[in-house]
Amino acid sequence: MTGKVAIITGGSRGIGAGLVAGYRGEGWRVVASADAITPSQDADLVTLAADITERATAERIVDTALRRFGRIDTLVNNADVLISKPFTDYTAADYAAVVGVNLTGFFWLTQRAVDEMAQRYGGHVVNILAAIGEVADPGTPAVLAALTNGGLTAATRSLAIEYDPYSIRVNAISPTRAGQVSEIVEGVLILESSPGITGKILRIDAGLTTGR
Repeated sequence: MTGKVAIITGGSRGIGAGLVAGYRGEGWRVVASADAITPSQDADLVTLAADITERATAERIVDTALRRFGRIDTLVNNADVLISKPFTDYTAADYAAVVGVNLTGFFWLTQRAVDEMAQRYGGHVVNILAAIGEVADPGTPAVLAALTNGGLTAATRSLAIEYDPYSIRVNAISPTRAGQVSEIVEGVLILESSPGITGKILRIDAGLTTGR
């Protein structure tokens, strides 16, 4: 066991479930959240069914991690909502759903986690970006993904500079193609094991965006 603790949002399936397995495989204790998630039988894995758009959820997730494990070393912001529509077809409900999870949820949970990290010992934040948010696809219109990806990319770089004096690193993974979950998990773990890297947008793209 490493004694380290990770919080992973969107941890019930896909990339999130892969990240939970990846961190547990490295000996980390994990708090995983999602709108709906199966209760854990693993003493070193806590699962929380939670609405990430609510500010109170950030408090509950962080408080659970501290109460159960006593610390937070890494936050992985993986929760994501994708709604693909022509730009003029988006509704107010669509906007609220995407921005609520992708930006508002990120904001409140990261604020709370970073505050805890800064008071204690440093830490690491990793933001998982949406594949279609950076590389536009004429067959899959997704301006809300592009909008929220842009915000997360800028926030990653800004927070990396702001919190470097507190030994808190902030990075992002940009899977700019439909890659395997294992590739994304490997990328996150590479960032985790690279203490000199901060403010990095690591692209998992098999060379797709080379030269851009």
